[in-house]
Amino acid sequence: MNVITQAFAGHLGDLELASMSIANTVIVGFNFGLLLGMASALETLCGQAFGAKKYNMLGIYMQRSWIILLVCAVLLLPTYVFATPFLKLLGHPTELAEQSGLVALWMIPLHFSFAFQFPLHRFLQSQLKTGIIAWVCLVALAVHVFISWLFVYQLQFGLIGAAVTLNFSWWLIVFGLFGYTVCGGCPLSWTGFSTQAFSGLWEFLKLSAASGVMLCLENWYYRILILITGDLKNAEIAVDALSICQSINGWEMMIPLAFLAATGVRVANELGAGNGKGAKFATIVSVWTSVVIGVIFCSLIMVFRDKFALIFTSSPVVLDAVNSLAVLLAVTILFNSVQPVLSGVAIGSGWQAFVAYINIGSYYIIGVPLGVLLGMISNFGVLGLWAGMIGGTAVQTLILAVITLRTDWEKEAQKASSRLAEFSS
Repeated sequence: MNVITQAFAGHLGDLELASMSIANTVIVGFNFGLLLGMASALETLCGQAFGAKKYNMLGIYMQRSWIILLVCAVLLLPTYVFATPFLKLLGHPTELAEQSGLVALWMIPLHFSFAFQFPLHRFLQSQLKTGIIAWVCLVALAVHVFISWLFVYQLQFGLIGAAVTLNFSWWLIVFGLFGYTVCGGCPLSWTGFSTQAFSGLWEFLKLSAASGVMLCLENWYYRILILITGDLKNAEIAVDALSICQSINGWEMMIPLAFLAATGVRVANELGAGNGKGAKFATIVSVWTSVVIGVIFCSLIMVFRDKFALIFTSSPVVLDAVNSLAVLLAVTILFNSVQPVLSGVAIGSGWQAFVAYINIGSYYIIGVPLGVLLGMISNFGVLGLWAGMIGGTAVQTLILAVITLRTDWEKEAQKASSRLAEFSS
């Protein structure tokens, strides 16, 4: 849905595409990453509880997550309200910063949908109820295409119309998943609202915070690339080209992110059931399957490197800029076929706090400085920025691979049993 919204914005003009890209990728993306990460605590707890057949705790865990994420969403509101001065402070052109800030304000309803949708996703995924998620999202996607066309082209609401349709479509998913849950779709794990959700919030918050730091550091990493690009010469064209590549990357990224979710759930289920060998086997299958798919998409990008940007723009200057970035996009897709799956293993095993430190070192001590060095100091522009940040991804992937290969899975199964006892009290 985000890609479709960006495509509609892109055909309104270069400035509209850049404004939607900044608002959606930087402002919304910042909050998306944090709330998504915090919700991933449910992948660990609900997944292991489901494997241990403690079904009654799944609904309690989800309600605790709603409480924590809703409070967090309120605290994050200033990032939307003060988006324009923040972007100006970072050196973005005045017109681009003001229009991006206006779009961000219209996306506040979208922001609050994250606090409810992400826990619902994890709650259902942990029970292997992925079919209902797919169907609800498919309906929302179909509705989104229609109302985007209606609001942007027929009713002439322009960029604001595109933002409004995104709010509506995300909330449609929330109500669809919630309706399924409370109307009998999860009879064992949803027994209604409970005051027990307000107990044990501190321990739950600590795991949610660790999960949030781990995943938001990953999610923010390439969004920072868009942010830094705004300070380059010809920022509008550079942001347009990079945002198109990142949109394609984000679109393809749904596949390894699906493997992340599936691996996290499967590993958590097996560890909760005390089956360390099953968790190891799930890890091996997920990694190799995702790698094969990544190689296929990497090849497709190279074959159609001069054509895929036509989805978003008809500007010859932007098309040429995207073509020059295609190799880096292909390399990023290849690395991202491995890294998210390993992150899924970490989530299923409850390693979030440990992996957060790895992400800080790989991404922000190595990747970002290297990108700035190559892109801004050595004057390689957006090519240097992106190439340097790929180096950080490579380091993080290598470290996670070594840790996973050396894991004692039977010991992890024992840790899962102890964790469930702690969070069930």
